[in-house]
Amino acid sequence: MYDVLVIGGGVSGTSCAMVLGSAHKKSFVKDKKIGIITHQKASSLQDAVFYNAYGIPAGTLGADLLVESIKQLKDSYPHVDQIAGEKVLEVLSLENGFNIVTNKNDYQARNIVVGIGSSNLFNIEGLNQYVEPHKKSLPEKQRIQLKNNDHKVAEGIYVCGTLAGHRSQLAIASGSGAAVATDILVLWNNGIETHSHDSTRV
Repeated sequence: MYDVLVIGGGVSGTSCAMVLGSAHKKSFVKDKKIGIITHQKASSLQDAVFYNAYGIPAGTLGADLLVESIKQLKDSYPHVDQIAGEKVLEVLSLENGFNIVTNKNDYQARNIVVGIGSSNLFNIEGLNQYVEPHKKSLPEKQRIQLKNNDHKVAEGIYVCGTLAGHRSQLAIASGSGAAVATDILVLWNNGIETHSHDSTRV
């Protein structure tokens, strides 16, 4: 049983997993099981090149960033389980969480974070009832989002990135994933405000 399972290895999903992974030394996180399903076959990042993204060297290719970010997550936070090569097909509600069905396996999680793109090809049984037209995209693009209140779709279900209704900008997607991660950290900290920072101070 995962305490949180992130669905999607693009900008928002990986950002969420990184922040959650970085908090492992906190007493209320050290025993938590965190996973990410990194399937991101159709990420818009694959065709991107960045000149205006904060902290990213000009000319960085999105395709390279996809690979490097997953590697950074693995190297820096190896305790975060990475599940590659699997696509989520269905999310079933359980008494204390969810059963996540992929094309290869089943996983159980108390919380899920959905961080895949906003394409209208979205089709995950158990989540389709939350789909609505994207509020910040041009109608002709036919983008969708999941109904949410500050990234929360329903109890135990969070959404981040463009699927949360944000614009397709790398910094926004990354921040969205980080915001969801800190909300989950607060949940684990019994509702007390918290976050996860690294510092040069000892």
